[in-house]
Amino acid sequence: MSVDICEVIITASDAEWLVRFTRSLVEDRLVACGQHITPVRSVYRWDGEIQEDTEARVALHTRADLVPAVVERVNREHPYDVPCVLAVPVFASNPAYAQWVLDETGSPE
Repeated sequence: MSVDICEVIITASDAEWLVRFTRSLVEDRLVACGQHITPVRSVYRWDGEIQEDTEARVALHTRADLVPAVVERVNREHPYDVPCVLAVPVFASNPAYAQWVLDETGSPE
């Protein structure tokens, strides 16, 4: 069963900033919820050097058509020069949960 929702993954070095950012997205109805995981260990190449850092990660659930607005907001407000923001389509889900995500996102009440 295909549904029109996505999981958007974002990482940040500051877990509290990420919680506040998630809350602002929920308040603005850009996402239905965010599930935080901390700490996560990230290994990556930056400026030609291998880096290893502890970060926080959030999985956001939203409508597929709101992903561009979420990405734009991340790019505008995130403290990183190149923030990790990945949108993964949801191919199947609990139908009631998918409907809840759709109901909680989009136009303000």
